[in-house]
Amino acid sequence: MLPPELNGVCPDEGDSYVVHSKICDLKMVPNLRRSNSGFCKSKRKAHFATGNNEKENLSSWIPENIKKKECVYFVESSQMSDTGQWPMRKLGRRYNLPRSWCWAFSKRVMCECGYPREQHLEEATKSSVFLGKEWDPKRHIQEMPTDAFGDISFAGLGPKVGKYVRVSVDTPPCVIYQLMTQHWGLDVPNLLISVTGGAKNFNMMPRLKNVFRRGLVKVAQTTGAWIITGGSHTGVMKQVGEAVRDFSMSSSCKEGEIVTIGIATWGTVYNRGSLICPMGGFPAEYVLDEESQGNLSCLDSNHSHFILVDDGTHGRYGVEISLRTRLEKFISEQTKVKGGVAIKIPIVCVVLEGGPGTLDTIYNAITNGTPCVIVEGSGRVADVIAQVANRPVPEITISLIQKKLSILFQDTYELFTEGKIVEWTKKIQDIVRSRQLLTIFREGKDGQQDVDVAILQALLKASRNRDHFGHENWDHQLKLAVAWNRVDIARSEIFTDDHEWKPADLHPVMAAALIANKPDFVKLFLEQGVRLKEFVTWDTLIYLYENMAPSSLFHGKLQKVLVEEKERSAFSKVPGIQLHHVSQVLRELLGDSTQPLYPKPKHAERHRLSIAVPHIKLNVQGVSLRSLYKRSAGRVTFTMDPVRDLLIWAIVQSRKELAEIIWAQSQDCIAGALACSKILKELSKEEDDTDSMEEMLTLAEEYEHRAIGVFTECYRKDEERAQKLLIRVSEAWGKTTCLQLALEAKNMNFVSHGGIQAFLTKVWWGKLCVDNGLWRVILCVVFFPLIYTSFVTFREKRLQPMSCLTRTRAFFTAPVVIFHLNILSYFSFLWLFAYILMIDFQPTPSWREYVIYFWLFSLVCEETRQLFYDPDGFGLLKMASLYFSDFWNKLDVCAILIFIAGLTCRWIPSTLYPGRIILSLAFIIFCLRLMHIFTVSKTLGPKIIIVKRMMKDVFFFLFLLAVWVVSFGVAKQAILIHNEERVDWIFRGVVYHSYLTIFGQIPSYIDGVNFNLDQCSPNGTDPYKPKCPESNKDKRPVFPEWLTVILLCLYLLFTNILLLNLLIAMFNYTFQQVQEHTDQIWKFQRHDLIEEYHGRPAAPPPFILFNHLQLFVKRVLLRQPAKRHKQLKEKLEKNEEAALLSWETYLKENYLQHQQCREKQNMEQKIRDVAQRVDVLVELLDLDRVKRTGLVEQRLTGLEEQMSQTAKTLAWIVRALRGNGFGSEEDVPTMVPSKAPELKEYGSEEKPEETTALYHVSARNLLYPSSSTVRFPVPDEKVPWEVEFQIYDPPFYTADRKEVAASDPLRDSLEALSKINYNAMDGLINRQSFHGTYAVQNRLPLNPMGRTGLRGRGSLRFFGPNRALHPIVTRWRRNMDGSIYRKSLKKMLEVLVVKSPVSDHWALPGGSLEPGESLPLKLKRVLRREFWPQFQNLLNQGAEVYKGYVDDPRNTDNAWIETVAINMHFEDQSDVQMKRLNSFLQGSDPEPCVWWQLVDKRIPLYANHKELLQKVTALLGAYY
Repeated sequence: MLPPELNGVCPDEGDSYVVHSKICDLKMVPNLRRSNSGFCKSKRKAHFATGNNEKENLSSWIPENIKKKECVYFVESSQMSDTGQWPMRKLGRRYNLPRSWCWAFSKRVMCECGYPREQHLEEATKSSVFLGKEWDPKRHIQEMPTDAFGDISFAGLGPKVGKYVRVSVDTPPCVIYQLMTQHWGLDVPNLLISVTGGAKNFNMMPRLKNVFRRGLVKVAQTTGAWIITGGSHTGVMKQVGEAVRDFSMSSSCKEGEIVTIGIATWGTVYNRGSLICPMGGFPAEYVLDEESQGNLSCLDSNHSHFILVDDGTHGRYGVEISLRTRLEKFISEQTKVKGGVAIKIPIVCVVLEGGPGTLDTIYNAITNGTPCVIVEGSGRVADVIAQVANRPVPEITISLIQKKLSILFQDTYELFTEGKIVEWTKKIQDIVRSRQLLTIFREGKDGQQDVDVAILQALLKASRNRDHFGHENWDHQLKLAVAWNRVDIARSEIFTDDHEWKPADLHPVMAAALIANKPDFVKLFLEQGVRLKEFVTWDTLIYLYENMAPSSLFHGKLQKVLVEEKERSAFSKVPGIQLHHVSQVLRELLGDSTQPLYPKPKHAERHRLSIAVPHIKLNVQGVSLRSLYKRSAGRVTFTMDPVRDLLIWAIVQSRKELAEIIWAQSQDCIAGALACSKILKELSKEEDDTDSMEEMLTLAEEYEHRAIGVFTECYRKDEERAQKLLIRVSEAWGKTTCLQLALEAKNMNFVSHGGIQAFLTKVWWGKLCVDNGLWRVILCVVFFPLIYTSFVTFREKRLQPMSCLTRTRAFFTAPVVIFHLNILSYFSFLWLFAYILMIDFQPTPSWREYVIYFWLFSLVCEETRQLFYDPDGFGLLKMASLYFSDFWNKLDVCAILIFIAGLTCRWIPSTLYPGRIILSLAFIIFCLRLMHIFTVSKTLGPKIIIVKRMMKDVFFFLFLLAVWVVSFGVAKQAILIHNEERVDWIFRGVVYHSYLTIFGQIPSYIDGVNFNLDQCSPNGTDPYKPKCPESNKDKRPVFPEWLTVILLCLYLLFTNILLLNLLIAMFNYTFQQVQEHTDQIWKFQRHDLIEEYHGRPAAPPPFILFNHLQLFVKRVLLRQPAKRHKQLKEKLEKNEEAALLSWETYLKENYLQHQQCREKQNMEQKIRDVAQRVDVLVELLDLDRVKRTGLVEQRLTGLEEQMSQTAKTLAWIVRALRGNGFGSEEDVPTMVPSKAPELKEYGSEEKPEETTALYHVSARNLLYPSSSTVRFPVPDEKVPWEVEFQIYDPPFYTADRKEVAASDPLRDSLEALSKINYNAMDGLINRQSFHGTYAVQNRLPLNPMGRTGLRGRGSLRFFGPNRALHPIVTRWRRNMDGSIYRKSLKKMLEVLVVKSPVSDHWALPGGSLEPGESLPLKLKRVLRREFWPQFQNLLNQGAEVYKGYVDDPRNTDNAWIETVAINMHFEDQSDVQMKRLNSFLQGSDPEPCVWWQLVDKRIPLYANHKELLQKVTALLGAYY
């Protein structure tokens, strides 16, 4: 077996190197086996064969769409491989390999591509097509299907598996993005973090390293970002990998994995042969060996994905840069839609340390508009930029950059040529000039503590400074913050005084925050003025339910309702969600006692308005989220209670934090909390997941406590108003009451509250005073004339002096009186019933028996009344369900049915006696009914509850007991008795005798001692005696007595000792459990009895029949509906209800404040607060130390500067004195050169004063537009022609224009250029400059503004000035009433702008002038031909605002643009010329888009056009 380092020595086909056959000869080297790679291949194939379909699809998709690069023509290189991919000498010493082998490996013939001959295909070494030609990578490297992809695991570093793929450098970014998102399963990122910097290991200060790692991981984890690095195990990539590793080790699985993508060069990856497998490696095992990697690099094991870029060469770094740049740009152009909000994926570049390549990366990023975060203190390039970033650009000179490089690049400074330093200066100037894209992270300075905040602030700063129309940029920033879930960034960076947010502007992101479950943002938006009444419309609510989490239980129930409706209506597809579907599910959860919360609309489908709004999209049905709020006021349908609607939406998904925030906004908060408790309890019954079920029950209990807390506050304040809250009909919650909701949810803690029990007691006593005493009531029932005296008192004072009839009605309609009258009646009924059964049961019924029948008939009528009594309109089925849900009602029905069965048998003479037996059984059940009467007693009531619970224990205990009874009984019967055929005696022997044995009645014949033949029947013929056991001829038993005794002992042991004690233990547990909550349970069940007698007719049976007759006349004959008594359900007037809810809301706020105070006083919270303060204090101390160090450095620097100035002053004095004859040369002291900085270093908090650029800037952009030509770098100080610049050698470039006519020659030949007449009219071409006479050198004009870094005329048509015209058409911005719109007391302008389909920027309607023409061609495209003369007249009447040079990126040293800007302002909105202009716009060419746009400094125009527009606003005194 080969050592790990030599895995690539004998690779598979397509590996990095193929060893010469002599070296792999098995005869020469027995211990080196060539089959090693084949074994690996077969192993991978076998592993792949067992993979799933997903891997098979990937194995076919990747080779079809992704290619690799391979050299197809071998050209021997002059360089020999003396280091190679493997340091063979070191391996030879480690594995005792022959020296000749090492030499053979280390000295091989290499191709120009960097690979040895053995690595090439046979056709490449014998190719006759390219024979004799020079090696050209464009021709001799071709694409082939990739052979390295799949899963990657790192040997010896745990079970972590990543993804990798080898791709061609020319692979389209869209293919790689598809691979990552669709085949690798990566979620589309909310942010792209491109980390760049030093590729070699470098040292960072430990504190800065920790801050960087913590911040980078935090921003990636909180925002759902992708981190892209170089992927190797060195430099900044290693730092990122270790940060991710530390996070993975310290976090839980729920936090998710950080996506870290390494984009590396395939040809520089060490040990890449182990990754090659044409069918895909699942997984491929990669060995990370830094000792043997040589000039190559290993992959970092902490990255999750690798994209290995191949250009067909070996050992050449930087191949991946172009593909990485294109991929990052492609990803940043993608739009992610989540929660109804669409954002373009933002990208940020984070820089640590770095060299020349890093500077190029930063420059390209800034040029492309990508914000960069530079970590100061990391070294080299990062520190160079950080140290000059706060200087004005003119102060960043070549000498300054040279000095910085000499300090920070000490090891490689001698490699910097003068040209390289100039190039660095130019690039750094351009980088610093774009301050809006540049953020310097200074640890411990500027209040910065975390890298994550710096990264996000950099993105927002770049977005804030980007040109935009209106407030769309602020919307974009807010959408970014919501996508990142960083409410701290939103508070500090977005919701500032710089922008005034309208509540309506926050509605789309509010919906996105709700759907994405981001409660902090919901709270923030509510603080910013979002009103839920305006936010929650009918369509918004439907949209929220359409975007519920599919995993929620409520979503499944809703889908079930939709499917059922489809089946009923025979729809072709499942109908869309409507609110009546939601109401149907909610009624199942809240109970049928509530009315539907959302009634079903009369029409089958409501009209849905959809208005498309740019930049904000919706991922459901293509509807725009902003369109939900952009409809006219008359067509918006608002819900009745928006807070309730959002609360329900949040609570059915168990979103605790969201529901808490919304509940705090509610008015009907007690009912809302009780309804939430009910919903959660019902959902928990159907939840399969135990953890979710427990969370639901905990949350339900929490809302019950909230209801109790608010009610307690109300009850303390005003008892009467608090009790009114209990019985108030809540329209918002389905016309139910708080008390009814609590009873439906079985909220015993709430119902047992003292205030509610006081209310129930008041209802129980009716109009009587509760302090009368029960004995007074009983005496008044027996001697009713006492009610006309002062023996009993009434609660209402007006009843005291009233008439006898009124006092009688008030007394006998009280539930407590009705209850005791019914008790007396029921005891009388039972006494008479018992008398008849025992004494007076004759064949012919006596009058007393007829009284019993009449009495029972009155009971039947009362039960019928209870069944059909429906004051709330629930319907017969619901009332029947509620009636039979009560145990005591079931017992009543059972007793009545048995009584009727016994009565039927009693009237038949032949079944008279069975009838009396059945009636006796009915009497037992009637007696059990007495327990319900005693539940009102505080002493007996709890005991009855305990008995009921123990009955359940007995029921389950009987199952255990039956096992032992039957098993012992059958065994005993089979051993003792032979072939007993009588079923009754079998039952007695198996069950009855076995059961009695438990209580000590042991059969006498079981052991043979007390055996007596007289007590049994030998043949089993005597029906009154059991059959005798097995016996012999002497009539003695022959069964094994020892076995029956053992069985009996075991049976008694398990039943008497084990099972009976188990039953006692169960009883004891039930008693203790119920005893703890006995008071609550009794108070909860007490309500049922009070409600029953509160609605019961006053007369007891059998006199109750008169009340039933009265009810029959009212309901059946007069059709009067049933009415509930106001004491248990009362509908208030609107004004009274509004005042009551406002009072409840006020006390709810008090409750929430008290809760916050309690949480603060909680010991655990205090400990957390103290710990947090200690952490903050430690952080401040560290920052203070850093600041002090910086302050000392500043003071030393200042002292050094002062010493330098003093030395210079002294030197000047010495020179002056020597010049006047004092002293001599020998006496001059030696001056020590100062090390103080020559220029002022700006502090971190100081910002340089930006002035208008002294020289052209756009004209010196390094990359010339629409070409691959790169300018010679020209720093600011070298722009003037007067400044000497010896190394200045700009390239010559002239674009080959299609319109050859009327343009200057392409080349700089003297013959062609000699015909041009500069500084004068050259035919129709005006070559005169607005800036006077310009210099001409070598027959080429010189740009009057200085050097540009490019000779020739570029893409311009003429050498020298190229004339342009820019009309600036403006008018005043008007309000709806016609008045001029103002901002900051200044009038605001509107300007006419044009946008081309191929450009992202808008422009002024003008451009280059053709020779002899007065209007630009671009302007003619947007105007109809017949309006051209009139527009020319308007131009002649306009005001000239500028005439001169234009800083344009197309300018060169020899050609430049000069323009005339004329303002055409329409003062009056009814101006005829303006109306004609509007009518003639965009008539010639339909492509350009013409628009009147509001003028401000963020209008997205070209930079030079914005300068012209600014001059117009200054001329007109308008706002800019």
